[in-house]
Amino acid sequence: MKKPKRLFDFLKYQLATPLEKSINTKYNGKWESLSTEDFCEKVQAISRKLVEIGVKKGDKIALISTQNRTEWCIVDNSILQIGGVTVPIYPTISKSEFQYVLNHSESKICFVSDKDIFDKVDQIKSETKLEKIYSFDEFENCTNWNLLFENDDKSLNDKVNFRMKGVLPSNLATIIYTSGTTGIPKGVMLTHENMVSNILSASKRLPDMENKNRAISFLPLCHIFERIIIYMYYYSGVEIYFAESLDSISDNLKEVKPYYMTAVPRLIEKIFDKIEGKAEEFRGIKKNLYKWSISIADRFDIEKKNRILYNFKLEIAKYLVFSKWKEALGGKLELICSGSAPLQPRLAKIFTAAGIQIMEGYGLTESSPVISISESKKGGTKFGYVGKIIDGIEVKIAKDGEILCKGPNVMKGYYKDSKLTSRTIKNGFLHTGDIGEFDKDGFLKITDRKKQLFKTSGGKYIAPQVIESKMKRSPFIEQIMVIGEGEKMPSALIQPDFEYVRNWLIKNKSTFSDELKNMCTNKDLLLKIELEINKINEEFGDWERIKKFEITPEIWTIENGLLTPTMKLKRKAIIQKFIHLKERIYN
Repeated sequence: MKKPKRLFDFLKYQLATPLEKSINTKYNGKWESLSTEDFCEKVQAISRKLVEIGVKKGDKIALISTQNRTEWCIVDNSILQIGGVTVPIYPTISKSEFQYVLNHSESKICFVSDKDIFDKVDQIKSETKLEKIYSFDEFENCTNWNLLFENDDKSLNDKVNFRMKGVLPSNLATIIYTSGTTGIPKGVMLTHENMVSNILSASKRLPDMENKNRAISFLPLCHIFERIIIYMYYYSGVEIYFAESLDSISDNLKEVKPYYMTAVPRLIEKIFDKIEGKAEEFRGIKKNLYKWSISIADRFDIEKKNRILYNFKLEIAKYLVFSKWKEALGGKLELICSGSAPLQPRLAKIFTAAGIQIMEGYGLTESSPVISISESKKGGTKFGYVGKIIDGIEVKIAKDGEILCKGPNVMKGYYKDSKLTSRTIKNGFLHTGDIGEFDKDGFLKITDRKKQLFKTSGGKYIAPQVIESKMKRSPFIEQIMVIGEGEKMPSALIQPDFEYVRNWLIKNKSTFSDELKNMCTNKDLLLKIELEINKINEEFGDWERIKKFEITPEIWTIENGLLTPTMKLKRKAIIQKFIHLKERIYN
């Protein structure tokens, strides 16, 4: 069968070797599956209805869902194969941001997952060009999407097929709005060719999935990282199971028993923190065995240059300790693909040693998204690096260290913003805004964001992301932001892991109240965090070391505007929110 050229071709490609359970979502406590044939037929039926109600080639249709689900994928493919443009929107943004994105994209129809999202959109509908809202869940005052399957006019198949033939690889497929860490959302225009070329090239780095074809998905489909992975699963014949929520992921892993999953570094860190937290309760031989196993994993060599005695010890550690980790993650998990932010190299090493390989990748929405990715084959992974550049694209490092990318994966541009487009793409090269370097073997390492580098008053450059990543090794630190531009020294604003802190204070019989504000002023805690920081500070030059810090008495979340939907720090918002703490540090 011919290789896909348009995004909806990936699902058609799966028809050559159809799956009995192509896509799976849990409703009311029960998993419901669609075979490849049923999946394709539902896509065709929605396409027929969209043509019937007047959706034209190039029309924008918004998708907003609080969780990943089968309906999202059906509608996505249905829109694309008639030449429509999908506008996926994060469900956690504010009403005013919904209004901006819907207006800016000129979306005519909006599919929402539930009543909460509907209420937000309905309140601003009159201020947009929306003609209709459909919901996946059933509730009053909103047309349920199931009605689109009624009075199905199959004679429209000829029109749908004609529209499909008219969709060119160069046609716009999606507009993805990225808020980034500052400013108003930017509409990234990606064509079918942008994304298809990326999927085909990046897929070469994945292991053979033929006999291990089950994956769990929970990162938002509105984000390019998870969405591109879903198309890879279509292409590779992998059964997709959508987790109910982040809270239920543990139970869902045990039910599904997947071989693959994707994750952001913060989730991997949280998994390890939980493991470490439980290990602290161990006593005697059990505790010593855990520590010994971790020390073995810390010495793991991905190239398997370890000696026979080491390999024997690792097998014992896997049998006695690491097998329990794997069981907690479903029992069959072999690969976690990590992206969106840097992962601590030590964690990548420990999980890989434990038999759950971490594959790190790098890219951004504007590059569709993959620029580089590690692979499971020998010689394809180095801890602390994000793999080698994928086939078909060119990458070079500018004089100032910025990563520049050129290839079929580079976006068409920013929607309705030619000036920003021309500033971002110069001479065909996408200026990523990331600072990086290659090693002698061609592995790429990301060192920081160009815009986040700052100088102290002494003229020394500080790379905050590097420091922040290492500081988060401490179980006491949930989030940290390094500050100090123009100041004499770098300092930090810290949001502790309050659950871990609470347990630690109880264990150490320290007096405190459950109020976060009170907890943040506890002298025992402040001293402990200072000791944790000083220990990690030893890994940095004197000018890079955190000299002072303040604890924020509020959890940093997407909802309160301190984190982006992909869990990155909104630095400007954090500074504004806690300006009094910054002033306390430097005044």
